[in-house]
Amino acid sequence: MTKTKATLIGLIAIVLWSFIVALIRVVSENFSAVGGAALMYTVASIFLLFSIGFPTIHHFPKKYLLVGAVLFVAYEICLALSIGYAKSSRQAIEVGMINYLWPTLTIIASILFNQQKTTWLVIPGFIISMVGITWVLGDEGGLNFSLMFTNIQSNPISYILAFVGAIIWSAYCVVTAKYAKGKNGITLFFMLVALTLWIQYAFVGTNEFNFTLKSTIYLLLAASALGFGYAAWNVGILHGNVMILATASYFIPIFSAFFAAIVLGATLSWGFWQGVIMICIGSLCCFVATRSGKLG
Repeated sequence: MTKTKATLIGLIAIVLWSFIVALIRVVSENFSAVGGAALMYTVASIFLLFSIGFPTIHHFPKKYLLVGAVLFVAYEICLALSIGYAKSSRQAIEVGMINYLWPTLTIIASILFNQQKTTWLVIPGFIISMVGITWVLGDEGGLNFSLMFTNIQSNPISYILAFVGAIIWSAYCVVTAKYAKGKNGITLFFMLVALTLWIQYAFVGTNEFNFTLKSTIYLLLAASALGFGYAAWNVGILHGNVMILATASYFIPIFSAFFAAIVLGATLSWGFWQGVIMICIGSLCCFVATRSGKLG
């Protein structure tokens, strides 16, 4: 496989991930938050079994297998349920944007725990990202802390899950870089997510599944975006231009909000878009900081 082809495959992953917020929301509306997530990860696991195959577990570093699995499962559940429990399409998009704090948080975690070299640019990058989130939650009011807290209080579980998920994913990225040694446990991890969600559904699931042609298509699309997104990203990272892929990935919040607004029929204010752009700029600043020279 050529480097150009691998890079294009990696870019396909970014496109697929940009639809995840919208697709998870639609699936949740038809199958419930927990039930819909369980179905998505089950179907995605099947896709991954056929596209990547099941890993040879005994070849995996034990630390990566244990810690990586726990963090991955926790993150995916936080992501799916934060969107699924949202009370409106607009709120689903908001919590999706909170999830996209993970690039900034990953770089901060790398600096703290992996001694990642960086420059002073990481400080304004982090600040801009955090201000961007408050701007998103402030709607037209921009930096409106009163409105932000009102939004959070209306449905704290979704916002908390989204923020905790961003922290967990940043930890997963750091752990993977440190302990994975080139191994990819994505198929196993997806199966564990599905199993955990089915166990949860057995205790809390009360909604019947609304299987129609439309809901089934959205379920398959969501599972494809999740499963094939990770598979395509893995190809891109291993064989493509990592610099191009990393740079493009920092614009996922913009793509995600745009597609979600179309699919969910949500109206997003100019203040919201300003916040999304700030999140992207902050993440890019942090990324550039780690590509520069010595700390200082």
